[in-house]
Formats: sequence, C-alpha cells, structure tokens
Amino acid sequence: MNFASIDSIHVELFDKFQQGGVVMWPMFLMSIAALAAFVERVLFLHRNQIHSRKFLAGIENSLSKGRLVEALTVCQDTPGPAAAMVKAGLMAFRKTDDEIREAVREAAVVELGPIKRRIGVLAAIAHAAPLFGLLGTAIGLIDAFSQYEEQGVYLNAGFLATGMWQALISTATGLALSAVCVLGHHFLVGRVRSMTHEMEWLGQELIVSFVKIKADANLTVQEEKEEDEAAGSESEE
Repeated sequence: MNFASIDSIHVELFDKFQQGGVVMWPMFLMSIAALAAFVERVLFLHRNQIHSRKFLAGIENSLSKGRLVEALTVCQDTPGPAAAMVKAGLMAFRKTDDEIREAVREAAVVELGPIKRRIGVLAAIAHAAPLFGLLGTAIGLIDAFSQYEEQGVYLNAGFLATGMWQALISTATGLALSAVCVLGHHFLVGRVRSMTHEMEWLGQELIVSFVKIKADANLTVQEEKEEDEAAGSESEE
C-alpha cells in the first residue's frame, strides 16, 4: 500500500466524518477519553500486579528470622495495593489477631479505591454513545424531511441523501463506539476482580502466616526457657 492510497483513505474517512454531522465531534471526544482511560487503567493494573505467592513467601521468610524491618522494607519497595495492604498488617504484627485482621481489612478498603478509579468512564461512554448516534439519526431525518417539505417532488436526490448519510453514519459510529467501550469495560472489570480476589487471598494467608510465626516463636521461647531451667537444676545438683 503506497502513500497515495493511504492519503485517499484518510480523505475518505474525513469526508464520512463530516457527513455524520455535528454529533460526530462529541463522539470523537468521547472516543479519545475512552482510549485514554483504557490505556491508563491497563498500564496501572499491569504496573501494580505482583506475584502474590512469591511475595508472601519472602515476607514469611523475613518474619521467621525475626526481621520485621526487612519485611516492611520489602513492602515499601514493592508497588501496588497488595503490598500496601501487607505493610498495614506488618505494622500491626505485635498486636492481637483481631487488630491485625482489622488493620488489613481497612487497608484493603482504602487500596481498592484507586484500582476501580476511572473504569466507570468506559461504562458511561458505552451508554452515552448510542444516544448521540440516535440524536444524529434524528437530526439527519429532520434535515431530510425539511428539504423534502421545502422542495416537494422537485427535491434533488443529493439533498435527501445528505440527511440519510448523516443518520446512518452517526448511528453506526455510536454503536461501534459503544461496543468497543463495553468490551474494554468488561476487560478492566475482569482484571480488577482478579486483583481483588488476589488481595483477599493474600490477606487471609497473611493472617494465617502471622499466627503460625507467632506460635513457632512462642514455642521456641518456651523450649529455651525449659532448657535453661533444666540446666539450672543440673548445676544445683
């Protein structure tokens, strides 16, 4: 395909755009907004996605060695809402299980807000685009019948075709934009749902890990205490 054919395609598309009437401009702006929102959300979700099992294993390894500060540093250096939720749990590590669970829950609620942000833009555009297409259809038909009323049977077919083109192009554009936005919205909702389930799993496993690590630590302290008492008894004998 040479440059001449590409230019002719661009000219033809621009001509069709103009034939769609004034409602094409709002739909064009909506398409730009939808594309920007979709790309921004995809990049955000990809950037904040982590390998939960590997991340949790690293946190458990640090805590099992008594390195709470190291675990906090790992959370600080890891992007994403899951790491922020785990950090909140680590900050309450020395508190009761109920307090830890509440801290994790509150952090999860706070971090889920940015995840769901701007996804509603796609849903709103998906609902609004067909309405703008329908409006363009109505305007095109009104224009066509106005021309027919003014000129009657002597109406030039070109004037009538102009109104019909506007009606068809605006409707097709609105439906196409709505369909693309619906698909993009479903994709993003699926990604958000997956990340939400992952955070729920991570929060539950974090609580279980804390309980296990504390139990092991208490058992170790108890064993050391018993060994010290046994050594003291032997020295007295």
